[in-house]
Amino acid sequence: MRFLFRSLMGLFLTFLTLGLLFLAGVHLWRLSTAPDGPGRPGDGRAEQVYTARLLTVKPQPVTPRMKVYGTVEARRRLELRAGASGQIVFLDPQMLEGGTVTAGQLLVRIDPAAAQAALDNQIAARDDAEATLRDAQRNVLVAADDLAAAERQAELRHAAVSRQESLAERGLGTSAEREASQLAASAAEQAVIAGRSALAAAESAVTAARNALRRAEIDLSEARRALADTEIRADFSGRVTDVTAVQGGLVSLNEQLAEIIDPKVLEVKAPLSLDQFSRLSGPDGGFEGRPATVVLDGSAGRLTATARLDRAAASVAEGTTGRVIYASITSGGETMRPGDFVSLEIPEPVLENAAILPATAIGADGSVLVMGPEGRLIAHSVTVLRRQGDDVIIEVTADLHDARVVAERAPQLGAGIRVRDAAAPVPPADHQAGKEQRQGNG
Repeated sequence: MRFLFRSLMGLFLTFLTLGLLFLAGVHLWRLSTAPDGPGRPGDGRAEQVYTARLLTVKPQPVTPRMKVYGTVEARRRLELRAGASGQIVFLDPQMLEGGTVTAGQLLVRIDPAAAQAALDNQIAARDDAEATLRDAQRNVLVAADDLAAAERQAELRHAAVSRQESLAERGLGTSAEREASQLAASAAEQAVIAGRSALAAAESAVTAARNALRRAEIDLSEARRALADTEIRADFSGRVTDVTAVQGGLVSLNEQLAEIIDPKVLEVKAPLSLDQFSRLSGPDGGFEGRPATVVLDGSAGRLTATARLDRAAASVAEGTTGRVIYASITSGGETMRPGDFVSLEIPEPVLENAAILPATAIGADGSVLVMGPEGRLIAHSVTVLRRQGDDVIIEVTADLHDARVVAERAPQLGAGIRVRDAAAPVPPADHQAGKEQRQGNG
């Protein structure tokens, strides 16, 4: 009995399925052979018209804005390094991360005991050299006086010899007296030579003393410099970062203690592709002075600053392409810090006969939908000049002048579809047709 019941049920379902398939085929055949299909003028229903936001394309000069990303860097930095080794005996309270210092402010002092002792020794050595020079100068004066006395005595001896010779011509005097006067004159000449030698030695001693004094003064200046190196001061006003110095710590020569950056002199380092760089550079390859806008986006808000392109990097890093540019921040950079990741918006040269459209107006094939006669859409290919953010800049040709373009492409929109502007009022006929269609559906 159960077998018979199952067999009858299977036959019933089979005939039911075949009947439904037959009805569907008949319905499709009627639709295909009907003189007017659905949506045609003869079926009594109006053609469906979609609503779309339309934009009027007008050619105008457009200034593209190139957007690149980079990092903020400090253009003016100062490394605080120990000029002497020893213990830190003084540390300014502002010597901490983010501390503010002024030009000439004493920041760190290293124990100056050894440097002060060396300076005192050099001062004493300089005083000894000055005393030696004064003694040598006095010896020169004494030697000069001795030489002058010897020369006067030599003159007297030569005068005596002349008198003896005059007496001998007149038959007076003796040969012994003449020989004695000549010997005395010779001794006087030797005394003059000895005086000259003593004067030369005294002058040489003065020269040596002056050289010794000069070397002592050099050593003294070195000792003063070594003492000054125990104090570290700020060369300019700025903020302190990377602090490693601690009160009482021992430091070695040239050890880095901190770094000072000038927050008023910042710049942005940004990489560019070769295409972007060529669009910014002029015929001579320069772009200095071109304005730019620095933007720092964050969850708390948006910070902006103005800048000017300053220079391009002199070389390209290994393994990279393009160019690296630097833009100096001119105003509004007080809230920015080195290391911030920012965007740099740079205005490009003006493009003539161009228009700005939403990126959603461009299809995957690079075309836009233009409303033609009777409100039907026509696909029109366009040339995209730039892409910036959610917009594109296209070239406006003669056939696109004052054309109405669909702003947002939708899956149901395509060539041949009728549309109306979303900003235009709804025509009464379309409104009544829509109302009747809604009633019919009801």
